[in-house]
Amino acid sequence: MNTLHNISSPPGPLDPYANPFHLAIKDRIEHLSYPKTFALILITSWFLSTTAKWLTNGKRKKLAIPTWGYRSWFEPTLLLQARFVMGARQLVHEAYTKMPNMPFVLKRYDADFLILPIRYLDELRLIPLSKLSNKGANVANLVPEYHGITFLLTNNLHVEVLRKKLTPELWKFIDLASTELSHGWDISLPHSQLSANGNDWVKIDFERTVRDLVSRMTAKVFLGNPACRDETWLGISVAFSIDLFTASFTMKMFPPWMYPVVAPLIPARRRVLKQLKAARGIVGEQMRKHASLKEKRAQAARGEVSLTAEEAQDTLLNWMLDHGKGDEVRVEEMSARQCVLTLASIHTTASQAANMMFDLCEHPQWWGVLQEEVDEIAKELGPPGLAGGMKEGGGGVSVKEWCVRLEKLDSFFQETQRREPPIMLGPQRLAQQDVTLKDGTFIPRGTRVAFPMLEHQMDPQTYENPNEYDPMRFYRKRHESPDQMHLHMAGQTHPNVLGFGYGNQACPGRQFAVAEIKLIMARMLYEFEFKFADEKKGRPKTGYINEMAMTDWNARLLMRKRVR
Repeated sequence: MNTLHNISSPPGPLDPYANPFHLAIKDRIEHLSYPKTFALILITSWFLSTTAKWLTNGKRKKLAIPTWGYRSWFEPTLLLQARFVMGARQLVHEAYTKMPNMPFVLKRYDADFLILPIRYLDELRLIPLSKLSNKGANVANLVPEYHGITFLLTNNLHVEVLRKKLTPELWKFIDLASTELSHGWDISLPHSQLSANGNDWVKIDFERTVRDLVSRMTAKVFLGNPACRDETWLGISVAFSIDLFTASFTMKMFPPWMYPVVAPLIPARRRVLKQLKAARGIVGEQMRKHASLKEKRAQAARGEVSLTAEEAQDTLLNWMLDHGKGDEVRVEEMSARQCVLTLASIHTTASQAANMMFDLCEHPQWWGVLQEEVDEIAKELGPPGLAGGMKEGGGGVSVKEWCVRLEKLDSFFQETQRREPPIMLGPQRLAQQDVTLKDGTFIPRGTRVAFPMLEHQMDPQTYENPNEYDPMRFYRKRHESPDQMHLHMAGQTHPNVLGFGYGNQACPGRQFAVAEIKLIMARMLYEFEFKFADEKKGRPKTGYINEMAMTDWNARLLMRKRVR
């Protein structure tokens, strides 16, 4: 039963230190200055470079598939793993080109990746989660036991709420998100610096601006008022992902036996734990309100009383509290779960929108095409800022009417995602058991399985003229085969469109993310013009850390009001 007792129960331990020796070391290390911390990490890294190979040899079942990337017989494995950190893009490209349609192994510091050709995709789609798990692969990357998020390994409430609540009621929640977009629009954009006549260009960090807008929109849906306008929560929702990724990436440079020593050295991990503590106060307050309103909502359903707009609001948190069991509804786990939900909902969405705008600035001939589409819809439905109701309680045109008619912008979205997916190796799975595929390929338990997604999507056998930026590529496909139009819409999974995953383990919140991006981009197109701040440099380059794609956070655009 969900009670106030559950909500106020004492927090469980976040740090997995189990013996006095580790506790003593932890205490000493946490009080080191940053210069001493840096020096200790350097010394530890040197020590590991001489021992890591010996410690790991012979502990895993071997894959009977060649490893790619050794420059010679004499190159140590540690050096190959080090090159993967910043050179994974080149390693994957070389392997895909020189070993076409062949499986191969890539070595990351903490794991070996079995890269399978796309022809295995449908076979793996049918293998149950208990054998090949995307959750296992994704969660393992986060070192959950050191960040207070071990619940990710034992239950799926955060996934179930997306599948059973968000997706079935998608457009209701998108309408809610659009009201918060309108609120944030007046806060996040530099309106005071933009002249009414549109002559003055203003420099803007576009991705940061979109991150701010998306954090407000998702908070509205996940937590509701007043949390969605709490600056502390908005700060946590943006910073948590960055710090968690940084802390996990740093830890996984070391073997697991070093984690108790290394973890307290990492400033990003300390910030993660502080963010989780702050989140407990904000989410806990929303949980207490939900518990106190249960009876009143029941009375309202019987017509006995009426509810205020805030009391009647429907949020994903409310659904999880009503359907969660046991520890799932403890404030420690629920607040951490809300932080985890921001992990996949904010940064990848903002990066996708930023890449779309970078592509549009690189290919300005498409401005007119997209603006014309937005303008034509606006003539019938009103400006995009009015869709879904600019005010609480709705009113105006449904967001769905706007989004479904943005066919060219939809195609633009997909072409950008084809060339700039958030990860170059995906979908990923972790083998929970030994698995033998139909052709005899053996996947030992503990193996990371992935597909060369970026290479496949840039392959001439997959798409004609793949290196050409063709934002109407998917628009033409939709109209060439009207009976298969749904297959060529953003957010649909397809063997040649893997940015959101594939099969029954694809991203459960992808339709919400697509709608958010369409709303933001449509309004940007309707109101503003953009260009690169430094046109000589051109499009900001995408960087890669391991298999993860990173937009250039130093990139800046110039914007001005659109003159009609």
